[in-house]
Amino acid sequence: MSSYSDKKIYDVFLSFRGEDARSSLTSHLYDALRRAGITVFRDNDLQRGESIYTILRSIEESRIAIIILSKNYAYSRWCLEELDKIMECNRTNGQIVLPVFFDVDPSEVRHQTGEFGKAFQNLFSKINENSEFLLQFNSEVLFSYPREDIKQSEEKLVKWREALRQAASLAGFVILNSRNESEAIKDIVENVEKLLDKTILFIATNPVGVESRVNDIIQLLDRDIQKSHDVLLLGMWGMGGVGKTTIAKAIYNKFGCKFEGRSFLANIREVWEENAGQAKLQEQLLSDICKEMTTKVPSVEYGKMTLKDRLCHKRVLIILDDVNTLEQLNALCGSHKWFGSGSRIIITTRDMNLLRGSRVDQLYPMKGMDESESIELFSWHAFKQASPTKDFAEISRNVVEYSGGLPLALEVLGSYLFDREVTEWKSVIDKLKRIPNDQVHKKLKISYDSLSDDTVKEIFLDIACFFIGMDRNDVMLILNGCGLFAEIGLSILVERCLVIVDYNNILRMHHLLRDMGREIVREKSPEELEERCRLWFPEDVLHILSEQTGTKAIKGLTLKLPRANAKCFSSEAFKKMTKLRLLQLAGVKLDGDFKYLSRNLRWLSWNGFPLRYIPANFYREKLVSIELVNSNVKLVWKKAQMMENLKILNLSHSHCLTHTPDFSYMPNLEKLVLKDCPMLSEVSPSIGDLSEILLIDFEDCVSLRSLPRSIYKLTSLKTLILSGCLKIDKLDGGLEDMESLTTLIANNTAITRVPFSVVRSKSIGYISLCGYEGFASDVFPSIIWSWMSPTNKLTSPFHAFSAMSSLVSLNVPSSSSHELSSFSNELPRLQILSVECSSELQLSQNAAIILDALHATNYKELEPTATTSQQVSNMTSRLIQCCNQVQVPGSKQSFQSILIQMGMNCQVTDILKEKILQNIDVNRCGGCLLPDNSFPDWITFSCEGSSVAFEVPQVEGRNLKTMMCVIYSSTPDNITSDGLKNVLVKNFTKATIEIYKREALVSSEDEEGQRIVSSIEPGNKVEVFVVFENNFIVKNTAVYLVYEESIGKKENKKRNQTGENQFLWYLKIVVLAIVFHFLQKLLDFHHSKVL
Repeated sequence: MSSYSDKKIYDVFLSFRGEDARSSLTSHLYDALRRAGITVFRDNDLQRGESIYTILRSIEESRIAIIILSKNYAYSRWCLEELDKIMECNRTNGQIVLPVFFDVDPSEVRHQTGEFGKAFQNLFSKINENSEFLLQFNSEVLFSYPREDIKQSEEKLVKWREALRQAASLAGFVILNSRNESEAIKDIVENVEKLLDKTILFIATNPVGVESRVNDIIQLLDRDIQKSHDVLLLGMWGMGGVGKTTIAKAIYNKFGCKFEGRSFLANIREVWEENAGQAKLQEQLLSDICKEMTTKVPSVEYGKMTLKDRLCHKRVLIILDDVNTLEQLNALCGSHKWFGSGSRIIITTRDMNLLRGSRVDQLYPMKGMDESESIELFSWHAFKQASPTKDFAEISRNVVEYSGGLPLALEVLGSYLFDREVTEWKSVIDKLKRIPNDQVHKKLKISYDSLSDDTVKEIFLDIACFFIGMDRNDVMLILNGCGLFAEIGLSILVERCLVIVDYNNILRMHHLLRDMGREIVREKSPEELEERCRLWFPEDVLHILSEQTGTKAIKGLTLKLPRANAKCFSSEAFKKMTKLRLLQLAGVKLDGDFKYLSRNLRWLSWNGFPLRYIPANFYREKLVSIELVNSNVKLVWKKAQMMENLKILNLSHSHCLTHTPDFSYMPNLEKLVLKDCPMLSEVSPSIGDLSEILLIDFEDCVSLRSLPRSIYKLTSLKTLILSGCLKIDKLDGGLEDMESLTTLIANNTAITRVPFSVVRSKSIGYISLCGYEGFASDVFPSIIWSWMSPTNKLTSPFHAFSAMSSLVSLNVPSSSSHELSSFSNELPRLQILSVECSSELQLSQNAAIILDALHATNYKELEPTATTSQQVSNMTSRLIQCCNQVQVPGSKQSFQSILIQMGMNCQVTDILKEKILQNIDVNRCGGCLLPDNSFPDWITFSCEGSSVAFEVPQVEGRNLKTMMCVIYSSTPDNITSDGLKNVLVKNFTKATIEIYKREALVSSEDEEGQRIVSSIEPGNKVEVFVVFENNFIVKNTAVYLVYEESIGKKENKKRNQTGENQFLWYLKIVVLAIVFHFLQKLLDFHHSKVL
C-alpha cells in the first residue's frame, strides 16, 4: 500500500464516453475539481501518438478513479478497457472508485440491461464482425488492436461484464436529469476532497508534546465540536518559537474534516506587508472555503463584505497564524456574525492586546516544554533518537537548560550540534553565553522589531540588561524617573510575551529573550565597547573602567564582583559618561571625587558601599532609587540635599547605621527599607512628613526601642514591618488612625498582646503579630477569643470587648460544628455571636450546641464599674423591665413577667408597652393576660416554654420597627435579679443564628438593636429562644412584631392632612365672609328703617 501511494501523480482519473458526456457533465466536473486544487487526468491530456499503455499507467498513478457510466459507455471498447484496469487497481492496490450513473440506472449497468445493455451487445457484435477494430480517439486513429478470434472476444466479454457488475455495486452518484447536475458535481468534489484529505499540513517529524496541548485546546473549543452551534474564537498567545503554529496545524489536521470548509492562513504578519498581500489573504480564504479560484478582491473593504456574505452560512475552521495587528483581524475575522453556526476560528499571536475584551471567547497561553519533553525533542535532532547518548547526557542537559523549554531553540541547537564532538559542543555553549544562535535570534527579534514605540524598546533593553529579578513596582518607579512611561510600556512588553511578571510581582524574562535584547545592544557596536549604550558583561565593564574609555553613549552599567575579588577604580572613569542613568555596583571601590559621577543618575545600586556617608559633592537631586545594601554608612550623609525625585531608599544590612536621615528632604519617598540595621536606635520624627510613603520595613533592627509618634500620622502607609525588633514593646493607639495600613507584620518583638487599636483598625487586612498570622477577617475573632481565655486577666479585655462593635461573626461553612463545639465554653462571654450555616441540618446542630453551652455554663458575671452599672441600670428600666413579681402563698416560688424591647422606639411601641404593663396579670396558676393582635400596628405570637416560632408577615405600607418579648417565669423567692442571660434568634430561611447577651439587649436602641430587627425580613421563618439562669423556669413566651408606617406613606398622609386642614381653613373664611356680609346687609336694612 505504501509503495503504491508513493507513486501517485494524479489525484483523479476521469473515465467517460466522450460522445455522451464530454460537452456537459465531464467538462463541468473537470473544471470543478481543478478549481478545488485537485489534479485530474482525462483523455484530452493524452498526447498524439501515445499508446494505450500510457492511459493504463495513468490509471495506476491516480489515487481515485471516477467512472462516468452513461448510456453508450459500454459501446466503447476503450472505456471498457479502462474500466477493467480501474477495477484491477481497486482489487490489488486499494484504489478508490467513484461511479457516476449519468442518465442510467445502476441496475442497468449491473445487469447490462436497457439502453446500457444494448450498447454493450452492439460492441460485442461489432468486434465479431470486423477483422480489425480501429480504436478512435478524438476522431483520429492513434493505434489499433490486432485481430482477435471468437474465443478471446468471449473472454473479454466475461471480464467486462464482471467489471461492470463490480463498478455498479459500489456506492456512487446518480444523475438522472440535468436539473440535479450542479448539485451532484458539488457533492462529488466534496467527497473527493475528503477522500484525498489534501489539506493535511506538515507538523514535525517528531511531534513531541503536541498531542497533550492539542487536547487542552480542544477542551476549550468544546468537547463535541460537531454538535456545538456557537461560533467560537480562540486565541493562542505566546512568545516566538514556543510552538503556536505547530499546535494550530495539528488541530487543523485533526479536526478540519469535520467542518464544511477550512483554511489555514500562515505567516499573516509577513504576507500582509507584501504587495497586495492584504487582498491575497482574503482571496486565499475565499478560495480555501468556497473553492472559487477566480474571485478577485480589489480592496480590503470589498473583501470584508465578500467574506461576510460567503461564509455566514458555512460551518468553518479557520486558522489565522501569526497575527500582529488589529487591522489584520478586522480584515479576516471581523466578528462572530461573519461565520456560520458551529464555526471555530483560531488566532495565533505574540500580542495579548489583540485578544483583549470580547475579541476572543477563549484564551490559551502557550507554555514552554518541561524538562522531559525538552530532552526528548532535543535528542531527536541532536542524536536522531529519543534520548541522549551516554557520553553526551550531562552536556545535553546544559543545552536544554539554556533553551528554557523553547521548541525552536531545542530544534535549531539540536540540529546544529548533530554529529559533532564533545569539544565542539563545549565551544558552542561558551559562545552562546556571549552571542546567541543567529537563527534563534532572528526569530525572536521579530517581537522586538514590532515595537513601534522607542520608549518601549528602551524599557525592554533596560530590563534585559539590568532589572530581571527585581520588583515590578520598583522598576516602574526608576523607569518613570527616566521619562519612559513605564506603566504602558511594561504592559505592552507583557502582552507581547517579552517580559513576565510572576506571582510575587517580580520581573522575569526567558533566557533567550534576554540574550536577544543584549545581542541587539552588542550588534550596534560589536568592536568598540565604549560605543555600546549598555554594559553588563564583567570583562567589558572592567576594560572600560580600567582604561577610562567610557563615553556619553553609555546609559547603563553594571559590575558585580565577589567581595573576595573587590576592585578599586578611579572615579574619573565615569567623567565622560554624562548620560549614565543606571548604575549597579557590587564589590567595587571608587577613589577620587564623586562629582565625576553622572548628574543624570536615576538608579544607584551599590552593594557594599565602602564609605561612612555619601559624599556631599555627589549630585543626587535626580535620583529615584538609592540602594546601599551591606554598606558601611554610619550616617547617610552629612550635608542633606533636597531630593524630590527620590522614591526608594534601601539601606538594609548596613550594620554601622545609627540614625536615619532627615526625611523632610525626601518628601516623595514611597519605600523605606532598613532591614537588619542592628545599630539603628533612633528614627527621626521627620518620618511623619512622608506623605507619599507606602512601605516601611524595620525588620531585625534589634536596637530600635520605639517608633516616633509622628509615624502614626502617615495616612498613606500601606505596609509596616517590625518583625525582629526585639525591644519594641508596644504600638500606639494611633495605629487605628493610619487609614491606609493594610499589612502589619510584627512577629518576634517585645509586644506580648495584640493591642486593641489593631482590632479597631478599619483598614488592616493582613496581620502577623503575637503568633497570629493571616487575613484580619480570619484572625481577629481568634484574638478576641484569646482575650476571654481564663489564663488572661479578663477585666481589661472584657471592657475593651464591650466597647467594641460587640459583634463577632463566625462563618460555619468554613468552620466545622466540631470547632464550634470546642469553643462552646467561651460562648457565654460574647456580647453578640452571628453564625452562618450552610444547611438547615447544620443550623439545627449548631443551635443545639449553642443552647447547651448557654444553659450549661453557670458563671459569675464580671463586676462592672460604678459608671457602667449605672448605665446598665438606667437602660434596664427602659428596655428590660421586670413588669410584675408575685410570691405564691405557702410556697418558696415567685412568679414574674419580663418585657424586652429590641429595636427602635416609635409611637406604636409606646402604646403597646403601656397596654402590656397595664394588662399583665400574674396569678398562682401561671395565667397571663396580654394584648391581642392589633393589625396593622402589631402582631403577636406566643407559646408555652422558652421559645416561639413564627413566620414574619408582610404588612403593606409598613416597616418592622420593633420586636418585643414578654416572658413569664418562676424562680425561688430569694432571687432578686430577673435572671435573663441571652436571647437567641434562629432564622431558618437565612440559615443563621444570632445570640444577644443581656448587655447587648440593654443597648439595643443603638445600632445593635437596629441590627436585630433588620436581620428579620418578611417571609423569614424564625424561632426566638430566651435563656435564663439555671434556677429560673420559663412558663410562657410571647413575641410582638411592631410595625410603623413607611416614610413615604407618612409623608403622603401628612400632605393629605395638611391639604384637608387648608381646605377647612379656607371654608371657614368663606363662611365667615358670608355671615359678615349678611350681617352687614341686615344692619344696613335696619338702619334705613330707623331713618
